[in-house]
Amino acid sequence: MTEKMTLALIYGSARQGRFCDTVASWLIRELSTSDVFSLTIIDPLRLKNSRSEKSADPAEWMERKVAEADAFIVITPEYNHGYPAALKEMIDAVYEPWHAKPVAFVSYGGASGGIRAVEQLRQVFGELHAVTLRDGVALPKAWSKFDAAGNLYKPEELRAPLFLMMDRLTWWARTLKYARKATPYSEIAA
Repeated sequence: MTEKMTLALIYGSARQGRFCDTVASWLIRELSTSDVFSLTIIDPLRLKNSRSEKSADPAEWMERKVAEADAFIVITPEYNHGYPAALKEMIDAVYEPWHAKPVAFVSYGGASGGIRAVEQLRQVFGELHAVTLRDGVALPKAWSKFDAAGNLYKPEELRAPLFLMMDRLTWWARTLKYARKATPYSEIAA
C-alpha cells in the first residue's frame, strides 16, 4: 500500500459564527474515506488564539503545518469582493514551504460563490511558487444549500465538481511530491 499524502484544509475565516465551519465539515465528511490523503487542519483561529496564550510561535506552527503538507484546499469566503485578512495573514506567515505544492479551492459567498476571492488567491499563490488548480468547488448563496445540521440539501450537485477537483489535486500532489524529491525546489528557485 502506498503511503498517504498529507492534505491540509485551510480555513479562510476567523470570524465569530463563521460559515466556514459548515463548509469544512461537509468537505471533511466527503474526504474522510480517502485512501490517498490524510487530512490536517490549518485554522486562522489557532493563530489568533495562540497570541493570547503562552504557546508556540504562530509563525513556527504555520511553517511546520505547511511544510508537512503535500497539497492544500483553501476553504474561503468572499468578503467585499475579496478574501479575508485572516487568510492573507496565514498565507504570508511563511514562504518556502509553499513552493511546488498544489492548491485547490472551495469557495462560498453570495451570488458569485466566492470566485472573486479565488481569483485573487491565485495571484498570491503564484507568487509563492505554488500551483493552483483550475477546477474547484464554488457555493453561491452557500447558506441556502445546507440544513440546520450542516447537511447539504442536494449533495449530488457538488460531488461531480469535488471529485474532479480531487482527481486533479491527487495527480498534482503525486507529481510535485516526486519532483521535489528528485530535485529540491530550493535548488532551482532563486
